[in-house]
Amino acid sequence: MKFVTHLQNQKEQFAVLINDRIYNTNVLHPDLPSTVKGFLQDWDKYCAIAKDASAKVQEGSVVVQSILFAEANIIAPVPNPTSCRDGYAFRQHVAAARRNRKVDMIAEFDQYPIFYFTNHNAIQGPGEIECMPDHFQKLDFELEGAILVKKTGRNIKASEADDYIAGYMIMNDMSARTLQMEEMLLNLGPAKGKDFSTVIGPILVTPDELAHLEVPCKPNHTGKNYNMAMKCWVNGVQVSQGNMGDMDWTFAEILERCAYGVDIIAGDIIGSGTVGTGCFLELNGTGLLNDPSYKVQWLQPGDVVEMEIDGLGKLSNTIKAVDTDFSILALKKM
Repeated sequence: MKFVTHLQNQKEQFAVLINDRIYNTNVLHPDLPSTVKGFLQDWDKYCAIAKDASAKVQEGSVVVQSILFAEANIIAPVPNPTSCRDGYAFRQHVAAARRNRKVDMIAEFDQYPIFYFTNHNAIQGPGEIECMPDHFQKLDFELEGAILVKKTGRNIKASEADDYIAGYMIMNDMSARTLQMEEMLLNLGPAKGKDFSTVIGPILVTPDELAHLEVPCKPNHTGKNYNMAMKCWVNGVQVSQGNMGDMDWTFAEILERCAYGVDIIAGDIIGSGTVGTGCFLELNGTGLLNDPSYKVQWLQPGDVVEMEIDGLGKLSNTIKAVDTDFSILALKKM
């Protein structure tokens, strides 16, 4: 199934996407909650009801009110997640970024998956991304996939972890590189370089919808993997291309590490980390390595960032500059 959240009468409304129309869940069936938070109280039960009701709509035996997807006020499919972690699953990206900095590939990457916590209160969906002046000091996108956790668990093995995934989404892990690199010199973070916006959506897609795209995971790894092309455009020019199938660490393995000695909770979001070629930091570094006169690129006010992953739709955002001269970089002590 494909789910979205939209604003209707200024309230969050969960809905099922069928073809190019969205159907409010509580209109599809009176027993269904109207929000994703409600669905997460018993995801499998409510999904089964929604799937049956959607089938009746598609076969024409039931007619209910709907809205054109293109005309709805679509927001993040999970507007208020319980937490947001981001992984580091693509070896190609890590190796390229380290090569560009003229440092060796780190052996620990192949030993265990890692993640960091980002600001779950800065989750947003399609639309404008408001950025402060310091964010424009090397403002970057990051092309990723993400999952939604559907039930609480602890000490989950990777062989069981796919059963905890409600669905998949596109993620854009926005990054202010100057802030990020400065604070990480102190071996802590990323924090201010990442906490202003993480974009997900526009659609949450359940695993059964992607079964036809499933491919084997990498050797000596465990978990589901999918052949899903990933692309990013800035102002209509394609800048990135990769594939979810290139993930070295699977979401199941990332979940295994996340849940060691701690609960993962229904409503948690976990990103894959950046796909190879999936950000300007990597692209600029590779360009300069091959050509010292390479013209670097960073996001600017008014830029339109579009991301697409096979089966997960297309996510579009416009970069907006906040009208202020307030700078935390200017507050540094000398």
